[in-house]
Amino acid sequence: MSDKKESVLGGFKAFLMRGNVIDLAVAVVIGAAFTNIVNSVVKGVINPLVGAFGTKNLESYKSCLKAPCRVVNGEMQGIEIQWGLVLSSVLSFLITAAVVYFLMVLPMARILAKRAAHDKAREGVQETLEVSELEVLKEIRDHLVAQRGPSSGAGAGTHPTS
Repeated sequence: MSDKKESVLGGFKAFLMRGNVIDLAVAVVIGAAFTNIVNSVVKGVINPLVGAFGTKNLESYKSCLKAPCRVVNGEMQGIEIQWGLVLSSVLSFLITAAVVYFLMVLPMARILAKRAAHDKAREGVQETLEVSELEVLKEIRDHLVAQRGPSSGAGAGTHPTS
């Protein structure tokens, strides 16, 4: 029973020590901090731009589905649809996605493409070197066979075409 308990704890420890978990934790913390930046951009830049055509607070846009939409004795009468809140959240998401794509994903894809092209070129050079070495060895073998002359017996591996 204690072996099973130790193996479960050992497995959990191994899970926590994997690089993926640490990377994920860092991503969550950075994402939370980044959310504040995006929300500030939406509230400080996008909402005032939208406010040029209407109200400054995008989240205050709403419609009344069932009239009358008013507060009576602290209670809302009617059904209010707050589509400005949804629009603000959609804009926040689109800005976040655009920033992540253009500042993180696209540059990383370019770096990885360059690295892949470099690795492929290096592989091609390595294959060329290997072929060249093989050709040089064959030439040396052929030269040694030619120096021995036809009088020496043709043993295993001495024939030029083998």
